[in-house]
Amino acid sequence: MQNRISSFPPIIDSNSKIIILGSIPGVKSLEKQQYYGHPQNKFWKIIFELFGEDFTEDYVERISILKKHNIALWDVIDSCERKGSLDSEIKNEEANQIGELLEKHPNIKAIFCNGGKSYKNLHKILGKNYKIPVFLLPSTSPLHTVSFEKKLEEWEVIKTHL
Repeated sequence: MQNRISSFPPIIDSNSKIIILGSIPGVKSLEKQQYYGHPQNKFWKIIFELFGEDFTEDYVERISILKKHNIALWDVIDSCERKGSLDSEIKNEEANQIGELLEKHPNIKAIFCNGGKSYKNLHKILGKNYKIPVFLLPSTSPLHTVSFEKKLEEWEVIKTHL
């Protein structure tokens, strides 16, 4: 299979209270081997802004900020074929074992989907009436042209579940 890509392992620990799910890493993220590695993606800026943390490019520090605020991170797609970074180009996808991860981490009380592809796929994986709430958040991708301020405002909801 050409152009087959794979997701990263989940970032989660026993203190995680919520999980944020993306679709699958884009080209830049795969190159850097980092979640949300594209410099134009607003994910990290939103997280740091929400929690009043000093922004850093240091990936290890970024992960420690997530853990400090009890946030887990993963993708709904384990692997797929895709040219480029567009979710619309995803083909032959294999799902991550989201249900199993949530069973192992019963402290997760809410799921937040970073964009529509993640949300749609999660419903296929878990069903529409899953036992914990699932929220659709505006994608942090630069291709989703909603303003940073609007994205930040909608992402504020995660703080009510921590």
